[in-house]
Amino acid sequence: MNLPAVLPCCYSRLQCSPSITPPTHFLRFVIRKKRSLVCRLSDNKKEDDSVQDDNNSHQDNDQPLENTSLENNDGPQLNEQTGVEQDGTNVQVASGSPLPGVKPQQLDESIRIPKETVEILRNQVFSFDTFFVTSQEPYEGGVLFKGNLRGQAAKTYEKVSKRMQEKLGDDYKLFLLINPEDDKPVAVVVPRMTLQPETTAVPEWFAAGAFGLVTVFTLLLRNVPALQSNLLSVFDNLDLLKDGLPGALTTAFLLGVHEVSHRLVATEVGIKLGIPYFVPSWQIGCFGAITRILNVVPNREDLLKVAAAGPLAGFSVGFILLLSGFILPPSDGIGIIVDPSVFHESFLAGGTAKLLLGDVLQEGSPILVNPLVIWAWAGLVINAINSIPAGELDGGRIAFAMWGRKASARLSALSIGLLGISSLFNDVAFYWLVLIFFLQRGPIAPLSEELTHPQTKYMALGVVVLFLGLLVCLPYPFPFSNQPAL
Repeated sequence: MNLPAVLPCCYSRLQCSPSITPPTHFLRFVIRKKRSLVCRLSDNKKEDDSVQDDNNSHQDNDQPLENTSLENNDGPQLNEQTGVEQDGTNVQVASGSPLPGVKPQQLDESIRIPKETVEILRNQVFSFDTFFVTSQEPYEGGVLFKGNLRGQAAKTYEKVSKRMQEKLGDDYKLFLLINPEDDKPVAVVVPRMTLQPETTAVPEWFAAGAFGLVTVFTLLLRNVPALQSNLLSVFDNLDLLKDGLPGALTTAFLLGVHEVSHRLVATEVGIKLGIPYFVPSWQIGCFGAITRILNVVPNREDLLKVAAAGPLAGFSVGFILLLSGFILPPSDGIGIIVDPSVFHESFLAGGTAKLLLGDVLQEGSPILVNPLVIWAWAGLVINAINSIPAGELDGGRIAFAMWGRKASARLSALSIGLLGISSLFNDVAFYWLVLIFFLQRGPIAPLSEELTHPQTKYMALGVVVLFLGLLVCLPYPFPFSNQPAL
Protein backbone atom coordinates (compact mmCIF):
# COMPACT_ATOMS: atom_id res chain seq x y z
CA MET A 1 0.00 0.00 0.00
CA ASN A 2 1.38 3.37 -0.98
CA LEU A 3 1.91 5.69 1.99
CA PRO A 4 -0.11 8.63 0.67
CA ALA A 5 -3.05 6.30 0.09
CA VAL A 6 -3.40 5.70 3.82
CA LEU A 7 -2.77 9.24 4.96
CA PRO A 8 -6.41 10.28 5.48
CA CYS A 9 -6.50 9.91 9.23
CA CYS A 10 -8.77 9.34 11.60
CA TYR A 11 0.36 9.06 20.34
CA SER A 12 0.29 9.12 22.87
CA ARG A 13 0.85 6.20 25.08
CA LEU A 14 0.04 2.59 24.38
CA GLN A 15 0.44 -0.79 25.91
CA CYS A 16 -0.01 -3.74 23.59
CA SER A 17 -0.04 -7.52 23.37
CA PRO A 18 -2.62 -9.55 25.27
CA SER A 19 0.15 -11.65 26.75
CA ILE A 20 1.64 -8.65 28.51
CA THR A 21 -0.20 -6.79 31.21
CA PRO A 22 -0.22 -3.21 29.97
CA PRO A 23 0.99 -0.49 32.32
CA THR A 24 -1.92 1.42 33.71
CA HIS A 25 -2.32 4.52 35.82
CA PHE A 26 -1.82 4.16 39.50
CA LEU A 27 -5.30 5.51 40.20
CA ARG A 28 -8.07 5.03 37.68
CA PHE A 29 -10.95 7.43 38.19
CA VAL A 30 -14.20 7.01 36.28
CA ILE A 31 -16.88 9.68 36.08
CA ARG A 32 -20.23 8.09 36.73
CA LYS A 33 -23.44 8.48 38.63
CA LYS A 34 -23.57 7.37 42.21
CA ARG A 35 -23.38 3.62 42.51
CA SER A 36 -22.60 1.06 45.13
CA LEU A 37 -19.97 -1.63 44.90
CA VAL A 38 -19.89 -4.10 47.77
CA CYS A 39 -17.06 -6.25 49.09
CA ARG A 40 -17.59 -8.61 52.01
CA LEU A 41 -15.18 -8.54 54.92
CA SER A 42 -14.97 -10.30 58.27
CA ASP A 43 -17.18 -9.06 61.11
CA ASN A 44 -15.77 -6.50 63.49
CA LYS A 45 -18.23 -5.77 66.30
CA LYS A 46 -16.02 -3.10 67.80
CA GLU A 47 -17.02 -0.80 65.00
CA ASP A 48 -20.65 -0.86 66.16
CA ASP A 49 -19.71 1.14 69.24
CA SER A 50 -17.77 3.69 67.24
CA VAL A 51 -20.61 4.67 64.91
CA GLN A 52 -21.34 8.30 65.66
CA ASP A 53 -22.93 11.10 63.76
CA ASP A 54 -20.68 14.13 64.10
CA ASN A 55 -22.33 16.25 61.48
CA ASN A 56 -24.86 17.77 63.94
CA SER A 57 -22.08 19.61 65.75
CA HIS A 58 -20.97 21.52 62.64
CA GLN A 59 -23.41 24.12 61.39
CA ASP A 60 -23.22 27.70 60.36
CA ASN A 61 -25.45 30.31 58.80
CA ASP A 62 -24.26 29.41 55.31
CA GLN A 63 -25.66 25.90 55.10
CA PRO A 64 -26.47 23.28 57.70
CA LEU A 65 -24.50 20.09 57.70
CA GLU A 66 -26.20 17.08 56.18
CA ASN A 67 -26.41 13.91 58.18
CA THR A 68 -24.73 11.29 56.01
CA SER A 69 -24.59 8.42 58.48
CA LEU A 70 -27.45 6.06 59.27
CA GLU A 71 -29.44 6.47 62.46
CA ASN A 72 -28.86 4.00 65.25
CA ASN A 73 -31.63 1.43 64.88
CA ASP A 74 -32.08 -2.27 64.57
CA GLY A 75 -31.32 -2.36 60.83
CA PRO A 76 -27.96 -2.23 59.06
CA GLN A 77 -25.74 0.66 60.09
CA LEU A 78 -23.00 2.56 58.31
CA ASN A 79 -19.74 3.21 60.10
CA GLU A 80 -18.74 6.77 59.29
CA GLN A 81 -15.12 5.99 60.07
CA THR A 82 -14.57 3.33 57.43
CA GLY A 83 -17.67 3.38 55.28
CA VAL A 84 -18.67 -0.06 56.58
CA GLU A 85 -22.27 -1.21 56.61
CA GLN A 86 -22.90 -3.70 59.42
CA ASP A 87 -25.78 -6.15 59.49
CA GLY A 88 -24.71 -8.16 62.54
CA THR A 89 -23.23 -11.10 60.67
CA ASN A 90 -21.42 -9.56 57.72
CA VAL A 91 -19.56 -6.34 57.13
CA GLN A 92 -19.89 -4.71 53.71
CA VAL A 93 -17.65 -1.98 52.40
CA ALA A 94 -19.77 0.52 50.52
CA SER A 95 -17.82 2.20 47.77
CA GLY A 96 -19.96 4.63 45.91
CA SER A 97 -19.40 8.23 44.95
CA PRO A 98 -20.07 10.45 41.96
CA LEU A 99 -16.35 10.96 41.50
CA PRO A 100 -14.02 9.17 39.16
CA GLY A 101 -13.39 6.04 41.22
CA VAL A 102 -10.71 3.54 41.96
CA LYS A 103 -11.25 -0.14 41.54
CA PRO A 104 -13.09 -1.69 44.50
CA GLN A 105 -10.47 -2.99 46.83
CA GLN A 106 -10.45 -4.66 50.23
CA LEU A 107 -8.33 -2.48 52.45
CA ASP A 108 -6.79 -3.46 55.72
CA GLU A 109 -7.99 -1.48 58.72
CA SER A 110 -4.46 -0.12 59.18
CA ILE A 111 -4.78 1.59 55.78
CA ARG A 112 -8.24 3.08 56.26
CA ILE A 113 -8.60 6.56 57.66
CA PRO A 114 -9.56 6.25 61.36
CA LYS A 115 -12.39 8.26 62.80
CA GLU A 116 -10.05 10.44 64.84
CA THR A 117 -8.26 11.50 61.67
CA VAL A 118 -11.57 12.28 59.97
CA GLU A 119 -12.40 14.57 62.90
CA ILE A 120 -9.07 16.36 62.50
CA LEU A 121 -9.69 16.79 58.78
CA ARG A 122 -13.16 18.20 59.24
CA ASN A 123 -12.50 20.42 62.26
CA GLN A 124 -8.88 21.50 61.89
CA VAL A 125 -7.76 21.01 58.27
CA PHE A 126 -10.85 22.27 56.43
CA SER A 127 -12.17 25.61 57.63
CA PHE A 128 -14.65 28.37 56.93
CA ASP A 129 -12.08 30.37 54.91
CA THR A 130 -11.02 27.48 52.64
CA PHE A 131 -13.56 24.69 52.18
CA PHE A 132 -16.60 24.73 54.45
CA VAL A 133 -17.69 21.09 54.89
CA THR A 134 -21.42 20.47 54.73
CA SER A 135 -21.40 16.68 54.52
CA GLN A 136 -19.12 13.70 54.19
CA GLU A 137 -19.30 10.12 53.01
CA PRO A 138 -16.90 7.17 52.90
CA TYR A 139 -14.92 6.73 49.74
CA GLU A 140 -13.01 3.44 49.49
CA GLY A 141 -10.34 3.77 52.18
CA GLY A 142 -10.77 7.53 52.33
CA VAL A 143 -13.40 10.19 52.82
CA LEU A 144 -15.27 12.42 50.37
CA PHE A 145 -16.17 15.86 51.69
CA LYS A 146 -18.90 17.99 50.14
CA GLY A 147 -19.12 21.65 50.93
CA ASN A 148 -18.59 25.22 49.80
CA LEU A 149 -15.32 26.37 48.27
CA ARG A 150 -14.10 29.72 49.55
CA GLY A 151 -11.77 31.73 47.34
CA GLN A 152 -9.66 30.51 44.43
CA ALA A 153 -9.31 26.77 44.10
CA ALA A 154 -5.52 26.79 43.66
CA LYS A 155 -4.94 28.87 46.81
CA THR A 156 -7.47 26.84 48.77
CA TYR A 157 -5.78 23.60 47.77
CA GLU A 158 -2.41 24.97 48.84
CA LYS A 159 -3.73 26.10 52.24
CA VAL A 160 -5.59 22.87 52.97
CA SER A 161 -2.65 20.70 51.84
CA LYS A 162 -0.30 22.64 54.09
CA ARG A 163 -2.60 22.29 57.09
CA MET A 164 -3.08 18.58 56.43
CA GLN A 165 0.66 18.03 56.28
CA GLU A 166 1.15 19.95 59.53
CA LYS A 167 -1.56 17.97 61.32
CA LEU A 168 -1.20 14.52 59.75
CA GLY A 169 2.16 14.40 57.99
CA ASP A 170 2.50 12.80 54.55
CA ASP A 171 0.23 9.82 55.16
CA TYR A 172 -2.73 11.20 53.20
CA LYS A 173 -3.34 12.75 49.80
CA LEU A 174 -5.86 15.51 49.05
CA PHE A 175 -7.79 15.84 45.79
CA LEU A 176 -9.93 18.88 44.98
CA LEU A 177 -12.27 17.85 42.17
CA ILE A 178 -15.60 18.54 40.49
CA ASN A 179 -18.66 16.48 41.42
CA PRO A 180 -20.16 15.45 38.04
CA GLU A 181 -23.62 15.12 39.62
CA ASP A 182 -23.99 18.82 40.40
CA ASP A 183 -20.72 20.36 39.08
CA LYS A 184 -19.81 21.54 42.58
CA PRO A 185 -16.37 21.21 44.21
CA VAL A 186 -15.67 18.24 46.44
CA ALA A 187 -12.58 17.25 48.40
CA VAL A 188 -11.35 13.67 48.63
CA VAL A 189 -8.74 12.49 51.12
CA VAL A 190 -7.24 9.03 50.66
CA PRO A 191 -4.27 7.21 52.23
CA ARG A 192 -1.16 7.57 50.10
CA MET A 193 -0.64 3.83 50.36
CA THR A 194 -3.60 3.37 48.00
CA LEU A 195 -1.89 5.42 45.28
CA GLN A 196 0.96 3.03 44.54
CA PRO A 197 1.52 2.34 40.82
CA GLU A 198 0.37 -1.04 39.59
CA THR A 199 3.05 -3.53 38.65
CA THR A 200 3.20 -5.20 35.25
CA ALA A 201 3.34 -8.90 34.43
CA VAL A 202 6.79 -8.49 32.87
CA PRO A 203 9.48 -5.86 33.48
CA GLU A 204 8.65 -2.62 31.71
CA TRP A 205 12.06 -2.34 30.07
CA PHE A 206 11.67 -5.81 28.57
CA ALA A 207 8.21 -5.17 27.13
CA ALA A 208 9.18 -1.70 25.88
CA GLY A 209 12.33 -3.11 24.28
CA ALA A 210 10.37 -5.84 22.51
CA PHE A 211 7.90 -3.34 21.09
CA GLY A 212 10.79 -1.07 20.12
CA LEU A 213 12.47 -3.81 18.08
CA VAL A 214 9.25 -4.61 16.24
CA THR A 215 8.77 -0.90 15.58
CA VAL A 216 12.24 -0.64 14.02
CA PHE A 217 11.30 -3.46 11.67
CA THR A 218 7.96 -1.91 10.67
CA LEU A 219 9.60 1.49 10.10
CA LEU A 220 12.07 -0.12 7.70
CA LEU A 221 9.38 -2.17 6.00
CA ARG A 222 7.13 0.86 5.55
CA ASN A 223 9.80 2.50 3.39
CA VAL A 224 10.43 -0.51 1.09
CA PRO A 225 7.43 -0.72 -1.25
CA ALA A 226 8.80 -3.83 -2.94
CA LEU A 227 8.28 -5.85 0.25
CA GLN A 228 4.89 -4.50 1.29
CA SER A 229 2.85 -6.51 -1.18
CA ASN A 230 4.20 -9.79 0.19
CA LEU A 231 5.29 -9.73 3.82
CA LEU A 232 6.57 -13.30 3.69
CA SER A 233 9.13 -12.25 1.11
CA VAL A 234 10.82 -10.09 3.73
CA PHE A 235 12.68 -13.06 5.18
CA ASP A 236 14.11 -13.91 1.75
CA ASN A 237 15.10 -10.32 1.03
CA LEU A 238 16.35 -8.92 4.30
CA ASP A 239 19.05 -7.02 2.46
CA LEU A 240 16.34 -4.84 0.89
CA LEU A 241 15.40 -3.48 4.30
CA LYS A 242 18.47 -1.26 4.21
CA ASP A 243 16.78 0.68 1.40
CA GLY A 244 14.20 1.83 3.94
CA LEU A 245 16.80 3.16 6.34
CA PRO A 246 16.65 6.88 5.33
CA GLY A 247 12.87 7.00 5.63
CA ALA A 248 12.89 5.01 8.88
CA LEU A 249 15.48 7.35 10.39
CA THR A 250 13.46 10.42 9.40
CA THR A 251 10.27 9.09 10.97
CA ALA A 252 12.19 7.88 14.04
CA PHE A 253 13.73 11.34 14.38
CA LEU A 254 10.27 12.93 14.48
CA LEU A 255 9.12 10.35 17.02
CA GLY A 256 12.17 11.13 19.14
CA VAL A 257 11.51 14.88 18.98
CA HIS A 258 7.95 14.23 20.14
CA GLU A 259 8.94 12.03 23.07
CA VAL A 260 11.88 14.12 24.23
CA SER A 261 9.70 17.23 24.28
CA HIS A 262 7.19 15.45 26.52
CA ARG A 263 9.96 14.48 28.95
CA LEU A 264 11.67 17.86 29.06
CA VAL A 265 8.47 19.65 29.98
CA ALA A 266 7.42 16.89 32.39
CA THR A 267 10.72 17.25 34.23
CA GLU A 268 10.23 21.01 34.42
CA VAL A 269 6.78 20.74 36.05
CA GLY A 270 7.65 17.78 38.29
CA ILE A 271 5.75 15.02 36.50
CA LYS A 272 7.40 11.59 36.36
CA LEU A 273 7.03 9.55 33.18
CA GLY A 274 7.63 5.85 32.72
CA ILE A 275 9.30 3.97 29.88
CA PRO A 276 7.79 4.73 26.45
CA TYR A 277 6.09 1.89 24.59
CA PHE A 278 6.44 2.40 20.84
CA VAL A 279 3.59 0.90 18.88
CA PRO A 280 4.46 -0.72 15.53
CA SER A 281 2.21 -0.19 12.51
CA TRP A 282 2.28 -1.95 9.15
CA GLN A 283 0.58 1.05 7.55
CA ILE A 284 2.68 4.04 8.65
CA GLY A 285 5.59 2.38 10.46
CA CYS A 286 4.62 3.42 13.98
CA PHE A 287 1.55 4.74 15.76
CA GLY A 288 3.65 6.66 18.28
CA ALA A 289 4.39 5.76 21.88
CA ILE A 290 2.60 5.60 25.19
CA THR A 291 4.21 6.44 28.49
CA ARG A 292 2.35 6.15 31.76
CA ILE A 293 2.46 8.97 34.28
CA LEU A 294 3.94 7.69 37.53
CA ASN A 295 2.80 10.35 39.96
CA VAL A 296 -0.24 12.57 40.53
CA VAL A 297 -0.35 15.54 38.15
CA PRO A 298 -0.73 18.75 40.21
CA ASN A 299 -3.23 20.62 38.02
CA ARG A 300 -4.73 21.01 34.55
CA GLU A 301 -2.17 23.56 33.39
CA ASP A 302 0.74 21.22 34.07
CA LEU A 303 -1.07 18.41 32.24
CA LEU A 304 -1.69 20.72 29.29
CA LYS A 305 1.98 21.73 29.13
CA VAL A 306 3.17 18.13 29.02
CA ALA A 307 0.48 16.87 26.64
CA ALA A 308 0.93 19.70 24.14
CA ALA A 309 4.74 19.73 24.17
CA GLY A 310 5.16 16.54 22.11
CA PRO A 311 2.72 17.33 19.27
CA LEU A 312 3.88 20.96 19.04
CA ALA A 313 7.50 19.90 18.62
CA GLY A 314 6.59 17.08 16.24
CA PHE A 315 4.39 19.28 14.06
CA SER A 316 7.01 22.04 13.97
CA VAL A 317 9.94 19.85 12.92
CA GLY A 318 7.77 17.75 10.62
CA PHE A 319 6.46 20.80 8.78
CA ILE A 320 9.99 22.16 8.33
CA LEU A 321 11.03 18.84 6.79
CA LEU A 322 7.92 18.83 4.58
CA LEU A 323 8.77 22.31 3.28
CA SER A 324 12.36 21.23 2.67
CA GLY A 325 11.16 18.25 0.66
CA PHE A 326 9.04 20.44 -1.61
CA ILE A 327 11.76 23.07 -2.01
CA LEU A 328 14.78 20.78 -2.56
CA PRO A 329 14.71 19.07 -5.96
CA PRO A 330 15.00 15.28 -5.90
CA SER A 331 18.48 13.93 -6.61
CA ASP A 332 19.08 11.44 -9.38
CA GLY A 333 17.92 7.99 -8.43
CA ILE A 334 16.20 8.91 -5.17
CA GLY A 335 13.13 10.78 -6.36
CA ILE A 336 9.65 9.33 -5.96
CA ILE A 337 7.02 9.54 -8.68
CA VAL A 338 3.59 10.30 -7.24
CA ASP A 339 0.23 11.20 -8.65
CA PRO A 340 -0.87 14.68 -7.51
CA SER A 341 -4.17 13.19 -6.34
CA VAL A 342 -2.39 11.82 -3.25
CA PHE A 343 -2.04 15.37 -1.94
CA HIS A 344 -5.82 15.56 -1.69
CA GLU A 345 -5.52 13.24 1.31
CA SER A 346 -4.30 16.03 3.62
CA PHE A 347 -5.29 19.68 3.72
CA LEU A 348 -1.87 20.64 5.11
CA ALA A 349 0.14 18.63 2.58
CA GLY A 350 -2.14 19.56 -0.33
CA GLY A 351 -2.18 23.24 0.51
CA THR A 352 1.59 23.31 0.91
CA ALA A 353 2.10 21.47 -2.38
CA LYS A 354 -0.23 23.88 -4.20
CA LEU A 355 1.52 26.89 -2.70
CA LEU A 356 5.07 25.77 -3.49
CA LEU A 357 4.63 23.80 -6.72
CA GLY A 358 1.89 25.89 -8.29
CA ASP A 359 0.93 24.93 -11.84
CA VAL A 360 3.31 21.97 -11.78
CA LEU A 361 0.52 20.14 -10.02
CA GLN A 362 -1.91 18.96 -12.68
CA GLU A 363 -4.56 16.36 -12.06
CA GLY A 364 -3.57 13.09 -13.72
CA SER A 365 0.03 14.19 -14.41
CA PRO A 366 2.53 12.33 -12.16
CA ILE A 367 5.39 14.38 -10.76
CA LEU A 368 8.78 13.58 -9.24
CA VAL A 369 9.19 14.71 -5.63
CA ASN A 370 11.88 14.49 -3.01
CA PRO A 371 11.22 11.43 -0.78
CA LEU A 372 11.61 13.73 2.20
CA VAL A 373 8.06 14.90 1.44
CA ILE A 374 6.67 11.40 2.06
CA TRP A 375 8.86 10.74 5.11
CA ALA A 376 7.93 14.04 6.77
CA TRP A 377 4.29 13.48 5.88
CA ALA A 378 4.32 10.15 7.71
CA GLY A 379 5.70 11.87 10.81
CA LEU A 380 2.99 14.52 10.63
CA VAL A 381 0.32 11.82 10.41
CA ILE A 382 1.69 10.11 13.53
CA ASN A 383 1.51 13.40 15.41
CA ALA A 384 -1.97 14.12 14.05
CA ILE A 385 -3.59 10.84 15.07
CA ASN A 386 -2.21 11.30 18.54
CA SER A 387 -3.71 14.80 18.67
CA ILE A 388 -7.25 13.43 18.28
CA PRO A 389 -9.19 14.56 21.40
CA ALA A 390 -10.03 11.06 22.58
CA GLY A 391 -9.27 9.03 25.70
CA GLU A 392 -5.72 9.31 26.97
CA LEU A 393 -4.16 10.37 23.70
CA ASP A 394 -2.28 13.65 23.75
CA GLY A 395 -5.34 15.29 22.25
CA GLY A 396 -7.58 13.75 24.90
CA ARG A 397 -5.39 15.07 27.68
CA ILE A 398 -5.27 18.48 26.03
CA ALA A 399 -9.07 18.59 25.83
CA PHE A 400 -9.37 17.50 29.46
CA ALA A 401 -6.89 20.16 30.60
CA MET A 402 -8.65 22.93 28.69
CA TRP A 403 -12.33 22.12 29.22
CA GLY A 404 -12.54 19.76 32.18
CA ARG A 405 -13.49 16.13 32.69
CA LYS A 406 -17.15 16.21 31.66
CA ALA A 407 -16.72 18.21 28.45
CA SER A 408 -13.66 16.22 27.40
CA ALA A 409 -15.52 12.94 27.97
CA ARG A 410 -18.25 14.07 25.57
CA LEU A 411 -15.71 15.24 23.01
CA SER A 412 -13.87 11.94 23.35
CA ALA A 413 -17.05 9.99 22.64
CA LEU A 414 -17.73 12.15 19.58
CA SER A 415 -14.18 11.72 18.28
CA ILE A 416 -14.29 7.94 18.71
CA GLY A 417 -17.63 7.86 16.91
CA LEU A 418 -16.28 9.85 13.96
CA LEU A 419 -13.17 7.68 13.95
CA GLY A 420 -15.42 4.64 13.79
CA ILE A 421 -17.11 6.02 10.68
CA SER A 422 -13.71 6.76 9.12
CA SER A 423 -12.58 3.21 9.85
CA LEU A 424 -15.15 1.94 7.36
CA PHE A 425 -13.07 3.50 4.59
CA ASN A 426 -9.52 3.59 5.95
CA ASP A 427 -7.43 0.85 7.53
CA VAL A 428 -5.27 3.26 9.54
CA ALA A 429 -8.40 4.65 11.16
CA PHE A 430 -9.65 1.14 11.88
CA TYR A 431 -6.52 -0.05 13.67
CA TRP A 432 -6.17 3.22 15.55
CA LEU A 433 -9.78 2.98 16.70
CA VAL A 434 -9.19 -0.56 18.01
CA LEU A 435 -6.07 0.52 19.92
CA ILE A 436 -7.82 3.53 21.44
CA PHE A 437 -10.90 1.57 22.45
CA PHE A 438 -9.07 -1.26 24.18
CA LEU A 439 -6.00 0.52 25.54
CA GLN A 440 -6.40 4.28 25.48
CA ARG A 441 -10.03 5.17 26.02
CA GLY A 442 -9.31 6.35 29.56
CA PRO A 443 -10.38 7.67 31.92
CA ILE A 444 -7.61 10.11 32.72
CA ALA A 445 -6.29 9.70 36.25
CA PRO A 446 -7.38 12.40 38.73
CA LEU A 447 -5.29 15.50 39.20
CA SER A 448 -4.55 16.94 42.61
CA GLU A 449 -6.63 20.02 41.79
CA GLU A 450 -8.96 19.97 38.78
CA LEU A 451 -10.89 23.20 39.27
CA THR A 452 -8.43 25.84 38.06
CA HIS A 453 -8.33 26.58 34.33
CA PRO A 454 -4.97 26.92 32.56
CA GLN A 455 -3.70 30.35 31.58
CA THR A 456 -4.90 31.72 28.25
CA LYS A 457 -1.51 31.35 26.57
CA TYR A 458 -1.43 27.63 27.31
CA MET A 459 -5.04 27.26 26.20
CA ALA A 460 -3.98 28.83 22.90
CA LEU A 461 -1.20 26.26 22.50
CA GLY A 462 -3.70 23.46 23.07
CA VAL A 463 -6.03 24.87 20.41
CA VAL A 464 -3.11 25.12 17.97
CA VAL A 465 -2.27 21.43 18.48
CA LEU A 466 -5.88 20.33 17.86
CA PHE A 467 -6.11 22.60 14.82
CA LEU A 468 -2.89 21.29 13.28
CA GLY A 469 -4.13 17.75 13.79
CA LEU A 470 -7.27 18.63 11.83
CA LEU A 471 -5.25 20.20 9.01
CA VAL A 472 -3.24 17.01 8.60
CA CYS A 473 -6.24 14.71 8.76
CA LEU A 474 -8.81 16.62 6.72
CA PRO A 475 -8.69 16.22 2.91
CA TYR A 476 -7.72 18.99 0.51
CA PRO A 477 -10.91 19.59 -1.51
CA PHE A 478 -9.70 21.99 -4.23
CA PRO A 479 -8.47 20.85 -7.67
CA PHE A 480 -4.80 21.31 -8.51
CA SER A 481 -5.32 21.95 -12.19
CA ASN A 482 -6.17 25.42 -13.46
CA GLN A 483 -8.25 23.74 -16.09
CA PRO A 484 -11.95 23.26 -15.28
CA ALA A 485 -12.72 19.73 -14.18
CA LEU A 486 -14.21 17.60 -16.99
